[in-house]
Amino acid sequence: MWPSEPWHYLPGAIPWPEGQGIKIPFVKFDGSEVRGGTLERRAMTLGLDLKGGTRLVLEPDLTNTSDIDLDEALDRASEIIERRINEFGVAESEIQRQGDRLAVQLPGITAEEAMQKIGRTALLEFRELKTDANGNVAVIQNGQETYIPLSSLSNLEDAVWITAEATTRDGQTVPLTGKYLTDTFLSADNAGLPVLQFRFNDEGGHLFEQISGRLIGQPLAFFLDGEPIRDENGQMNAPIVRAQIGKSGIIENMSLDEAQLLVKLLKAGAFPVPLKVMQSENVDATLGQDSVQASVIAGETAMLVIMLFMVLYYRLPGLIAGVALSVYATIVLAVFKLWPVTLTLSGIAAFVLSVGMAVDANILIFERMKEELRIGRSLVVAMEEGFQRAWSSIRDSNVATLITCAILFWFGDQFGASVVKGFALTLAIGVLISMFSAILVTRTFLRVVISIPAARRPVLWVSQLRTKGDSGSPEPASLPSGGGS
Repeated sequence: MWPSEPWHYLPGAIPWPEGQGIKIPFVKFDGSEVRGGTLERRAMTLGLDLKGGTRLVLEPDLTNTSDIDLDEALDRASEIIERRINEFGVAESEIQRQGDRLAVQLPGITAEEAMQKIGRTALLEFRELKTDANGNVAVIQNGQETYIPLSSLSNLEDAVWITAEATTRDGQTVPLTGKYLTDTFLSADNAGLPVLQFRFNDEGGHLFEQISGRLIGQPLAFFLDGEPIRDENGQMNAPIVRAQIGKSGIIENMSLDEAQLLVKLLKAGAFPVPLKVMQSENVDATLGQDSVQASVIAGETAMLVIMLFMVLYYRLPGLIAGVALSVYATIVLAVFKLWPVTLTLSGIAAFVLSVGMAVDANILIFERMKEELRIGRSLVVAMEEGFQRAWSSIRDSNVATLITCAILFWFGDQFGASVVKGFALTLAIGVLISMFSAILVTRTFLRVVISIPAARRPVLWVSQLRTKGDSGSPEPASLPSGGGS
């Protein structure tokens, strides 16, 4: 979560280390081969109002399409675009219907990246080699189609690939495409390299079983929008079929970025009608860097004020809560960056608000600790009782908030309101991490501090140890770290 340009958000007199362009070397194992690589540090994703982005205007291509309900097709295409770029509602994208066109605004990416995300129809096809009656393979040589033995085929790019077809249960011959897919997801092989796994529905599994049984010993290629899917070396991905396959299969040897993009495209589905880009332009930020700096500084000021209040009111436990609050802010910002969550100005304001809400659980715990200490409990017992007795209140309040988040997310998903989904998910992240910070982080820090004799001075924990009826009893020099009442 360290900023790329820390001098924009922290006092400039201190020579802060830069965070931009840091690359962490690592080694990945590909079978017997050891290859080096780098993990490049990500920057925080900012919204259209803070960083700008790309605006695309898409129009349906009806050249090869007939008998289609254009309004329904555009509504369906809008839903698919939303799923491709904003599955969880945290990308802060904007999609608008403008007559027979769709206007899409994407924050923080270039026009080329936008085309990769939404400018593809995403029609997945399974293709086989074109062969003659003798099993020879059709290739293009000198601009003409000719047939050669399969064993003589040295370059898969030279071969003629045709859509693999099979017979349905009602006797129709149909091509096998991505419309029969029910699920696609990423996994890893033994070497840690990405593997795309896919599953068909019953009809697709019936077709795939026929095709894979017919092509044992021959290659089967995967095409997306008429172009072959390639491996991480740029070669055509056409594995040899080793056995008959039913409802599921895998695609290997792809780069992680290509595999992740392909999963998103296939999960969202193919457009019901091809879309062509009519206009592409960059969108400037409406607020810009000054607003980001002001918001971050406001957040830092809010954290310092909250920490000061906690120290003045709760003394040593308040100081520990301030450290736990820093851990909370660090984890939340790291999650926002790794997800990634697109931050708008309102999102930054919500995060600043969540910083204050994050100390609620600590206040409940510390108040209970003070009560236990005032009735004569030892420090360890008071701390454990404080966490145990305050837990039910912390749990119930946070569960109520999480239920509200789930309802908001469901409504946002049903009505296509990505802003509502994003708010609900972001709030849920903050609530869960605040529970982790209060229950585990603060408790761990308290246990460490209690083990230090100098930290058991009464004045560091509570203003008085006795109720009014016992005010004549002197305070002990230090609180016992263990034992009973």
